[in-house]
Amino acid sequence: MKMQLVSKRVGVMTAGLVLLGAAGMAQAQTAGSNVISLGWLHATPHNESTPLTATSINGTPVNIVQPGTGFAALSATTVGLTFAHYFTDNISAEFIGGFPTKLKFVGTGTLEKAGVIGEAMPLSPTVFVRYHFYDAESKFRPYVGLGVNYTKFVQGKITNPDFVHGLLGPGSTATVSASSSWNPAFVVGASYAIDEHWSYGVSVSYVPIKTNATLTGTTAGGVVVVSHASDKLRPVTTFVNIGYRF
Repeated sequence: MKMQLVSKRVGVMTAGLVLLGAAGMAQAQTAGSNVISLGWLHATPHNESTPLTATSINGTPVNIVQPGTGFAALSATTVGLTFAHYFTDNISAEFIGGFPTKLKFVGTGTLEKAGVIGEAMPLSPTVFVRYHFYDAESKFRPYVGLGVNYTKFVQGKITNPDFVHGLLGPGSTATVSASSSWNPAFVVGASYAIDEHWSYGVSVSYVPIKTNATLTGTTAGGVVVVSHASDKLRPVTTFVNIGYRF
């Protein structure tokens, strides 16, 4: 009788340990897990611009450099959204997007007095392959990652007519466009599990984005002047988020 009682207790304890182990695993970011994250995304560009250079006048090639001129993108904040899939306990792939936001550009150097020159909306999806440290059951898991980014600028426009008039004279108008680019991407971050589904996360990423801007202006007399400048934006992006695992 005592042996049967001991056997039953051992059976109950074993079942309890199995259940606890299963519960611990349920909180882990293990192979096969998916995580959707939503949060605050802030990008701080580290700009380096070339001078504005007129390359054609009424279709005739020229090379008129305006020394000391340049432009720079300002910092921007939006809502970030990511989806991650864990292929193993330590390796995951993450897709990062965000709700589109306008990026403002200002004049630099001799154009600094112009202030905000124009704006454009960057569409900048990024895919990372990440390596997560520590065991899958750990609540705190730092990671590093390497990926690829594609950045396309849409809805570019000049918002400061005084800037255009200063370049091309009263009554002039101008449009602007910016080139797209493929770029490498780098990230470091960490997540902390709250329970089996929810977690906090923070990451810092760097993408060496470069764009070539084309400014097409028309004077009051109908002369078309095409100018170019390039900017290495090189944004450092901070993403603070809350994630849901399923």
